[in-house]
Amino acid sequence: MEQVHVEVPARGASYEIKVGSGLLDQAGSEVRAALGGKTQRVALITNKRVFDLFGAPVVRSLRRSGFEVCKWLMKEGERHKSIRSLEQALNFFNQVGLERNDVVIALGGGVVGDLAGFAAATYLRGIDFVQLPTTLLAQIDSSVGGKTGVNLAGGKNLVGSFHQPRLVLIDVDTLRTLPRRELTAGWCEAVKQGAVGDRKLFEETVRLLGSIDLSLWNGSVDFGLRKNRVTTRKGAQTEVYATHLTAIIAAHCHFKASIVAGDERESIDRDDRRSRRILNFGHTTAHALESVTGYRRFRHGEAVGYGILVAGALSKNLGMLSSGELELLRDAVAACGPLPRANDIDISRLMRAMKSDKKSVAGQIKWVLLEKIGSARIVDGNQIEPLALRASLREVLRARK
Repeated sequence: MEQVHVEVPARGASYEIKVGSGLLDQAGSEVRAALGGKTQRVALITNKRVFDLFGAPVVRSLRRSGFEVCKWLMKEGERHKSIRSLEQALNFFNQVGLERNDVVIALGGGVVGDLAGFAAATYLRGIDFVQLPTTLLAQIDSSVGGKTGVNLAGGKNLVGSFHQPRLVLIDVDTLRTLPRRELTAGWCEAVKQGAVGDRKLFEETVRLLGSIDLSLWNGSVDFGLRKNRVTTRKGAQTEVYATHLTAIIAAHCHFKASIVAGDERESIDRDDRRSRRILNFGHTTAHALESVTGYRRFRHGEAVGYGILVAGALSKNLGMLSSGELELLRDAVAACGPLPRANDIDISRLMRAMKSDKKSVAGQIKWVLLEKIGSARIVDGNQIEPLALRASLREVLRARK
């Protein structure tokens, strides 16, 4: 098991991220150790698909540790990360009599974690919250850092709160059940994090991607491993891969935690390379793509994949990024797996959607661009000509059929 300690100095708080195999079976003892003996009731928020896969062992483990468990199954999909779903979750808390010393546990991907965390942040003015992320994207990104929230019709994550978890428990075995697209989405987010902050992390991520073939992925124990990568028997090969996967997930959590520790609330006064804003690389385009397609075509990470390519192209077109660095970025995104088509999306509509991005300050989008892999720069939108942005969008979206 790998362990990452997260400090949040602004709150005088800290928590642990634990990464390993078989951790869902230990959920009860881990939550008990994190929260102490006073907590007796758990409100488990998940969805039907995830509960059918992992709910039984988690509930058993929690009950063995003396917790009373009540569950609420939300509807699946980004479009259900809404005010309506939030109200339903809060009514559920009230109906089961949740109290201040109880805990909300999110079991699932980023949608479940964001909504459950926001519900925990607002009910009784804030109760404890634990993350059990089951998708790669949630494990390396959304479960770390305390951002919670829901969408409005006008844009993504426009209503939310910063509410740090008391514990994040990451069981890499859950990745065996992921559809290929979910894995692609997670790897795109991993490429994003390496690209903006840590070249070594970027290279290690790409190297691990080189050991798998997503076209072979079927959720089985072989993890889609390329047969010519190692000569050991299949079981040993899978074990080695799982060990490397645990290490790379922990490394991504450590990187994000280091950024959050210095800028928990994403200060609008900071434009430096350790600003939390750098983690928004690719997200201006991604959120617009999700919005104009009604959150039905793209997984979030797939949209981020396109966003990475657009931001990379824009960086090069503005003279910031070399052609060689852009090719490394393109190759990394390609290694994550195929992305849904985007060549039919109206670019003018996409640009209009970008204007409502929640990251804007004084009416201007703050773009995260690259000087090189591992070095990001935050650029005011008024420094980017609309024609340059349009050309970069066309270059990326029209090139992918």
